[in-house]
Amino acid sequence: MFCHMINITDSAKEKIEDMLNKKGKVGLRVGVVGGGCSGLQYRMGAEDELQEGDVELVENGVRLFVDKRSLTYLAGATIEYTDGWYGSGINIINPNASSTCGCGKSFS
Repeated sequence: MFCHMINITDSAKEKIEDMLNKKGKVGLRVGVVGGGCSGLQYRMGAEDELQEGDVELVENGVRLFVDKRSLTYLAGATIEYTDGWYGSGINIINPNASSTCGCGKSFS
């Protein structure tokens, strides 16, 4: 039902797996919360287990824990790793965002 709702690039997979191994965690929690300069912002962090109301997705071999409300905002999004002029990091490319802030960490 939820297969491939959030895509993970190969470069992001490598970075996520490295981070999870270093922290001794099994999956990545991805969510959307209120805040940021555009109204909503992404949250990501290493996690050990599902919480009540979560959906577990496995994409490109990475376990993702996403609450159902956030999944609505993240359907079709891609998690990628970029290494560029303004630094490197894991970013979310979200086709559902009508606008994003300059740093790319918040959206509406």
